[in-house]
Amino acid sequence: MLTGIEEVDWASLGHAYGPADDVPELLRGLASADPAERETALDGMYGAVHHQGDVYDSTLACIPFLLELVADPGVQDRGCIVELLTSIGGIELDDEEELDALDPDDEEFIPAANYAMAAAAIAAGADVFLGLVSDPDPEVRLAAPCALASLHSEPARVLTLLRERLTVERDNEVRLALVAAVGRIALRHASLRAETVDWLDWLARAAHDPGLRLAALAQRARCAPGDIPDDVVPWVTGLLEEIRTTARGPASPGTERAATPTLIGQVRELLEEHAAGRPAPWTEELLRTLHAALDDRVDDRIALILAQLRSPDWGQRSDAIWLCGGLIRIWRGRYEEVVRLVGAQLHDPEPRLREAATTFLERLFELGAPAADSLAARLSTGPSGARGRTRPGRTPQGRTAPGASHRTSSASGSGDDTGPGAGAAGSSGFVGRSGRDGALLALARAGDPRAVPLLARALEEREVRRELLYAMDGLGPSAAMLAPLLRRRLAEVDLDERLYDRAAPLLYALAAVRGAQALPEVLRVLRGAPSNRRDWVREAALRALAAFGPAAREAVPDIRGLLDAESATVATTAAHALWAAEGDRGDVLPALERWLGPGASGADRCAAAQALGEIGPAAAASAEALRPGLTSRDLWVRVRCAAALWRVSGDASAALPVLLAAWEENRHARVDVAECLAEMGPAASDAQLVILTELTRRRRHNAREGASGSHDIHLDEKLLTLCRAALARMERGGF
Repeated sequence: MLTGIEEVDWASLGHAYGPADDVPELLRGLASADPAERETALDGMYGAVHHQGDVYDSTLACIPFLLELVADPGVQDRGCIVELLTSIGGIELDDEEELDALDPDDEEFIPAANYAMAAAAIAAGADVFLGLVSDPDPEVRLAAPCALASLHSEPARVLTLLRERLTVERDNEVRLALVAAVGRIALRHASLRAETVDWLDWLARAAHDPGLRLAALAQRARCAPGDIPDDVVPWVTGLLEEIRTTARGPASPGTERAATPTLIGQVRELLEEHAAGRPAPWTEELLRTLHAALDDRVDDRIALILAQLRSPDWGQRSDAIWLCGGLIRIWRGRYEEVVRLVGAQLHDPEPRLREAATTFLERLFELGAPAADSLAARLSTGPSGARGRTRPGRTPQGRTAPGASHRTSSASGSGDDTGPGAGAAGSSGFVGRSGRDGALLALARAGDPRAVPLLARALEEREVRRELLYAMDGLGPSAAMLAPLLRRRLAEVDLDERLYDRAAPLLYALAAVRGAQALPEVLRVLRGAPSNRRDWVREAALRALAAFGPAAREAVPDIRGLLDAESATVATTAAHALWAAEGDRGDVLPALERWLGPGASGADRCAAAQALGEIGPAAAASAEALRPGLTSRDLWVRVRCAAALWRVSGDASAALPVLLAAWEENRHARVDVAECLAEMGPAASDAQLVILTELTRRRRHNAREGASGSHDIHLDEKLLTLCRAALARMERGGF
């Protein structure tokens, strides 16, 4: 086994972390009799030799040995090695001529060449996968179809083999993999697509097993998305009900494998936990494939999700929530009933279902309103119906980077950090993303005033999730009662190197609730900011002072002293705070115009323009200083200066063309532009068609495939609200 491995000069080759002299040990580890050693070796292969999908010269050198391991029936866990080879060889160039078009000196040439050589090398040995479709090990049979569909050079031969194997295969998940591989071949090879779609259509109607019919239907939709039957919703819901009623029960757990301290091991455990107790966990992937094919048929997709949310099977309801997360993130639609039904899952005894519901609702903001009653009930009673109560001093704290809103963190005066995820879902304390604080965050982001007393209780805890503090700006006047608690917490913050992490969320919340009684505590932070991220701390404190308005007059000397700060964000925020506190333009406007000059960076000019826009007509004397920014090469400088010019001077004729051009050039500028258009009213009548077009789009303006931010849905809904407001003002001719 591994003949010739010592003849390779591994030290001269490289991987993600340097010389590849450790690769022989990894390859031998894949053949070990010890499952933990095999998993550790596999983790090393993915972590270094095939790091994040990259192919290195050492990766290429591994291919013959990996193929040898796959062919040896004495090697255990060969299915994992087949998957590794599929990943290494299955990366395709965007264009067959892409490599030929690259110059050998181009930095992209070597990676592209490595991908091409890997695909060719594995394809040359891909006959080894042909015999694996009948291997005694079901995990090998599960991995082989995708490898054949992705890597073998004779797709027609593979297609025949896969279809023949389906007639004798008895393992349900392997049969689903065979159907998925057939669909993959049809997508990759147009000459085989028509006959394959016909075969999938036949299988979707003729197969005895409802799971196989659903798999065939999903692949048929994937291969021919423009020809999906109109009755797909009742067809799929009928199959799901048949699967539910005919399922044999959860699969018996196999031999328990000891956990290994590896990423591969963690992923394996998460997948096992996700599938535990479910008779048909594979339906989620089939439905994900179907949803991808349905794409912009939003009404059909919502109908499918509603049917699943009404299923007696908690697993189907959980799948529906995760699938709807992808749908609502990309597409606009009528989600009220979906949200209401998701809210109802908060009271289910299954913790995984509650976690899915909470995670989904956290990101909805105003769209979460239909679930508000369920959220409030969950917070007052807990999932089992018992009255919930929080326990001081028992809240775990999660770590996060500053500003990372998608992770759990906390803001407090002191206390040690513990790892994220401590505690059990559904316990009475605040226990991270899956606990009560997630439901409270969803309720607060929905703008429901019932969140206020619950936030007050949360502020009494030792640690508070930072997102809760950033959610207070949508609660209106009722949140004013939180100011004393926020003030007390800010007073407890140590003026040390962690000041920004702990104080910034509290300062934001105090600004949101206009907690001017905390002025002494805010000044303490402003004056005592340490060198570490001092400018960030000062900016956060100054924003709070600006929100306090004239009530912050006591802070004027401190604010005035920062007008000449070297940081543009500090100086411009100080200028705005000074204007808010005393309304004197004498020092404010020159301080802001200083950052609009030729030597200022784009970010500096944006900060100054933003501050002038917030001052409004009182800054009319600075209009001329803003005009050069309208022709800047930096789009955001143009947007900020155009919006500020309108706000200080009312000159729509100069600002509107710039704003509309930015609207078309960068979709992420549309919220800022729409906010200005809504203020302009009739003066923005030339934007009417642009606004109407946006309101008729089904796809969210900031939708990104494979990525999302916690505020994406909120920002798109804000855009729609602003567009409607702008249109209404145009039609009314003003307020």
